[in-house]
Amino acid sequence: MFRQLKPYQLAIDVSIGALCLLARTAFGYSSPVVFIVVLVMAAAVAVRRLSPTLALVLAWGGALILIAGSETPDVATAAVLPVLYVTARYGGTVTKWVGLASAGGGAFVATTYVVARGYGLMFNGQFTYQFSASDIPQISSLFLVGFFSSLALFGLSWTLGLLVKTWATARASRAGEQAAIAEQEIAHREVGIEQERTRIARDMHDVVAHSLAVVIAQADGARYARAQDPDAVDDALTTISSTAREALADVRILLGQLRHSQGEAPQPVLADLDRLFDQLAGSGLTIARSETGQPGTLATGQQLAVYRIVQESLTNALRHGDTTTDVSVSFDWTDDVLTLTISNALPAEVPEPVPGRSGHGLDGMRERAVLAGGTLSAAPVGDRFVVTATLPVIA
Repeated sequence: MFRQLKPYQLAIDVSIGALCLLARTAFGYSSPVVFIVVLVMAAAVAVRRLSPTLALVLAWGGALILIAGSETPDVATAAVLPVLYVTARYGGTVTKWVGLASAGGGAFVATTYVVARGYGLMFNGQFTYQFSASDIPQISSLFLVGFFSSLALFGLSWTLGLLVKTWATARASRAGEQAAIAEQEIAHREVGIEQERTRIARDMHDVVAHSLAVVIAQADGARYARAQDPDAVDDALTTISSTAREALADVRILLGQLRHSQGEAPQPVLADLDRLFDQLAGSGLTIARSETGQPGTLATGQQLAVYRIVQESLTNALRHGDTTTDVSVSFDWTDDVLTLTISNALPAEVPEPVPGRSGHGLDGMRERAVLAGGTLSAAPVGDRFVVTATLPVIA
């Protein structure tokens, strides 16, 4: 029944009611009934926003007191207008429609009372009507004019409150919609940023893991070959130097993207696989490459996926596989699908999986294949570990 108002709002409403009471008091009162009516109407104005229902009861109650006392219509009854406004603006469903119904009923009662008094309705212990039958047409006309005028005035106040409420609701809805759109845009940006960071992290993993594996293999090979073949040490150091420089350049590019959100730098494509194979061959990995079918066209993103899958698979073979056996890399082209298969021999003793290791390399390969529109499987098959990826070919 009572609405939550801010202290300053309640203070303003009470002040307006008090000012109305003081302004009307300056003209004096013809009877105690009029004073009561003015006091009730001032109270209705004071609580109109705090409780539209109570204000509606007070306003029409004051009007009925005036009629019951056969008093002359007073300016204080104009308080009905702001009360009808707030019933539509702030009132609940019941209060709103009761306010509309009271506008019609109040217009009828008020018009009847004013017309009756104008034609000699006296209250001296009894009602005495001082008009003749010939006055009926004029009385009817006055009644209709007064009724529709009062109804229009009361209805306008109520309608204005409803329109303001509708406008405020629409404005709040628009504000909520704009806030939702803004939040959605922020969420999309955050998702995009997170996806970009994930991509950069994946690329960082591929670059660093591959480069470190090559560096470690070359360093170990150089250490063992130092006594028998000193020239091999120079070759190993040259490979380590070039691999480290390439890794450092790639890491700088990735860090630049992460720091400045710049556009994508040139990414490896199928033509870069030869350099990758040479690099790994220099680390002691023997690679047998085969290709069947007519090579089709792959999008840049698909070529990057193929490169990273091959890079990760060969790096894993170098780190975890039996490097004394060839690693096979086969490309099987058809009209609409490329099937990429990388197979390496497993070591004689396969280490137990370390708890907590999530296999980011394999997960990254699967995600790359899926994002490129294909699939990927990676699992031991007999004594070999086989990675199979299928990617759609552009028609």
